[in-house]
Amino acid sequence: MSGAMSYHSGLAAEGQVAAQYQARNHSVAARRWRGASGEIDLILRQGALVVFVEVKRADNFARAAERLSRTQMQRIWNAASEFLAGEPAGQDTDVRFDVALVDGRGCIRIVENAISF
Repeated sequence: MSGAMSYHSGLAAEGQVAAQYQARNHSVAARRWRGASGEIDLILRQGALVVFVEVKRADNFARAAERLSRTQMQRIWNAASEFLAGEPAGQDTDVRFDVALVDGRGCIRIVENAISF
């Protein structure tokens, strides 16, 4: 897949995932939020809870899951910490780290609490 196709495919997958969260009463706080440590695909809110979501797309769920490396998890964690610095409760904000897997047919599998340290 070319770079442009991959980019647009990623945007489409993120849009599908955001819609699924919105159907579950989450609001989108940010898409592709970028801090000094890196980018977070989606940041959502549900009440006081902030949910950080990494979206991974591949031909199947297993291959999508394999694309999340330990290095990426650390980057997401660090970027989330930057984001939380701007929240009223700061680092004490109630958070969750999810991974949304999107397969080649556009099916979505959300893995809640997928990233922890």
